[in-house]
Amino acid sequence: MSRQSLLGRTLAACRTGFRSVALYSFFLNLLMLTAPLYMLQVFDRVITARSTETLIFLSLIALVALATLAVLEIVRGRTMIKLGSWLDRTLSGPVLGASIAGAAESAHAPSIQGLRDISTLRNFLTGPAVFPILDAPWTPIFVAVIFILHPLLGLLAVGGAVVLFALAVANDLAARRLLEESGAASIRALRQAEAAARNADVIMAMGLKGNLLGRWRHDNDKVLGLLASASARSGMLTAASKFLRMVLQIGTLGLGAWLVLENSLTAGGMIAASILLGRALAPVDQAITSWKTAVGARTAYRRIKALLASVPSNDKAMKLPVPQGALEIEGLAYVAPGAAQPLLRGLNLSLEPGESLGVIGPTAAGKTTFARLIVGTRAPMAGHVRLDGADVAQWDSDDRGKHIGYLPQDVELFGATVKENIAHMGEADAEAVVRAARLAGVHDLILRLPQGYETPIGEGGGALSGGQRQRIALARAVFGDPRLVVLDEPNANLDHQGEAALVETMLGLRRRAVTSVVIAHRPSILRNVDKILVLREGAAPMIGPRDEILAQLTGPAVASAANSEQKAEGDGELEWA
Repeated sequence: MSRQSLLGRTLAACRTGFRSVALYSFFLNLLMLTAPLYMLQVFDRVITARSTETLIFLSLIALVALATLAVLEIVRGRTMIKLGSWLDRTLSGPVLGASIAGAAESAHAPSIQGLRDISTLRNFLTGPAVFPILDAPWTPIFVAVIFILHPLLGLLAVGGAVVLFALAVANDLAARRLLEESGAASIRALRQAEAAARNADVIMAMGLKGNLLGRWRHDNDKVLGLLASASARSGMLTAASKFLRMVLQIGTLGLGAWLVLENSLTAGGMIAASILLGRALAPVDQAITSWKTAVGARTAYRRIKALLASVPSNDKAMKLPVPQGALEIEGLAYVAPGAAQPLLRGLNLSLEPGESLGVIGPTAAGKTTFARLIVGTRAPMAGHVRLDGADVAQWDSDDRGKHIGYLPQDVELFGATVKENIAHMGEADAEAVVRAARLAGVHDLILRLPQGYETPIGEGGGALSGGQRQRIALARAVFGDPRLVVLDEPNANLDHQGEAALVETMLGLRRRAVTSVVIAHRPSILRNVDKILVLREGAAPMIGPRDEILAQLTGPAVASAANSEQKAEGDGELEWA
């Protein structure tokens, strides 16, 4: 089932609940006739007949009707709350998944705006703004009763309803664009604030707070200005609608009084018509007042729909057998969103199971993008990355992820324990976690932590050093017996001991016949790879056996040093022409 059809099926499932709510609304609005009918009978029957028994009987009927009305109000409200909660539970997971997939597959900044949109939609469904919309279709019932009392009063009610409806449409036209623009600007301002919070150390160390606050205030002032303009326009129309409704009620009383004087209407009918008109026009008037909330919910729905439609789903993809690790790259090309030139183009290579590839190149050569294409978080514009013949971009991510280990350049850990981070945030056998930690050479380091494997590392791994985070992330990458491991600058934050452990990890992967791809700047880490790929300006001018490529880049002496198991130096970055 695609994510697009998921949204459609979710809303279709809600229709049954909405039908129930519509039925409740029908009876609620019928019971709203209790007060005017009671008043009509009291004025026209009880007072003229001076019958106490009739008064008591009518009062009991009205009391039962009002009690039923109250129960239906409670039931309707709880039904809407359950619908909103069910909608949230059903859509939150797929929306968050689509947000994660969208952030992985594009160059856009990650955002959880989709979850905020679901919250907006839920609050609309469970709040008071939705009920005027549910009650508005029953306005003709009250107008019909007014017509029964007298046609002139009915015509007055129809005229008033038409004018109020026109004001509601004008309110939408006047405020919709401003509200949508303010919503988009608010999202941008919130993203800036989130980015500032994530980079608090840099901001405080380099004195950037004033500049960033100034930029944020500029965007926030734009939001406030748009909201103020929308509120001003909406406020004028709201005041006009209230004025018109009060004029109509006074006009109804005045016209009713004239009809009473003309013996065309009873006094009870006059009072009842005034109450009925107020009830008939109340939903329209309330809808104008809550229009801002309705527009926000509609915009949120559109963003949710666009988000779910923007990320393709592989739900129907068949699960494939466990790969051996044969990696084949055919005519690989990638163009970043909005870029004019391809970031990678025409890459071809193959690795047998257990072979290792080192990838080197200058800054902005496309090395990290190459790694993301291999693990399937980016889809190529042309060509294929195949693991045992299966295109990784078309492989279901949950199934594919069981066979691929990935250490990104920017390491992010989750706010959980060391064990949970290594175990991919799932339930795992302790022996499997320790086995991955030993393979990554981080077992002894973890044991020295305050609570060992059960040590909480804080949000983003804030309780650990950069080197510790990278080594634990390496254990996460090799957890679960992957058949392909991609390491993007795995020694960027490592000391000599950590780099020695990384070399042992690479040797351990080779012994397990795990195919590996290592991106590095320092030649010493490449002494254990089988092949080297040189990336420059998105192309591969050199690819071949390790010693041959290093000899071309650095000369035979450095290549021999890189191949020596005893040489610990030679860690300087490669020089690029």
